[in-house]
Amino acid sequence: MKIAVCVSHVPDTATKVKVGENGKTIDPNGVTYIINPYDEFAVEEALKMKEKLGDNSEIIVISVGSDKAKETIRKALAMGADTGILLKTENDNDSIGIAKVLSNEIKSQGCELVFCGKQSVDYDNTITGQLIAEMLGYSCITVVVKLDIDGNKVKAEREIEGGREVVESELPTVITAQKGLNEPRYASLKGIMAAKKKTIEEKPVELSDKTIEVLNMYLPEPKKPGRILGTDSSAVPELVKLLREEAKVI
Repeated sequence: MKIAVCVSHVPDTATKVKVGENGKTIDPNGVTYIINPYDEFAVEEALKMKEKLGDNSEIIVISVGSDKAKETIRKALAMGADTGILLKTENDNDSIGIAKVLSNEIKSQGCELVFCGKQSVDYDNTITGQLIAEMLGYSCITVVVKLDIDGNKVKAEREIEGGREVVESELPTVITAQKGLNEPRYASLKGIMAAKKKTIEEKPVELSDKTIEVLNMYLPEPKKPGRILGTDSSAVPELVKLLREEAKVI
């Protein structure tokens, strides 16, 4: 079985982000980029599936972006993935354009099982996995926290508001991984050295016209400092007044 894992090269969530001069993108200077955290759960689950299937499986890691995205692909290869593919472009795009080139590559590779993180932590659109499934005509199970695949049968537990639900489907399918699905392994020294010898194939791609345009990007206003109105019940009337007249929440 060929297993595809789609990974994103995203800014580290601990990085202090600044808006670029054009007001529409972030300033890349000083920004540390990492593999999208949710994609690590996707990679780990693919590795667990490969361990179950043995030599009859292959994990192909696919990313869309510039040469810098190779760092993220290499991280997945060091964890244990077999090969990597960089769909190379210097242009930014929306989720639909990215999903199109990813689904075309997955189709050409003949992958029956596709893993993605449930969302990327840069734009947080949470739709790329679903778009890939729709474009391929695959079933799709999102925010998965438990997965079992037996032959052609897929059984997954997914998070929903207020609880969890169990879903059954069949291959081919797209799984989007949620935190809690597994504990991603650390790349061993042996894995890191082996990753240097593994292939990352570069394929230039033309992204379709954007369907979404960013008009303006700005940082949120800093939070106002808190106020202590009192330390006993005498502060309640003033608190209620401020919540009604200033905060306007009651």
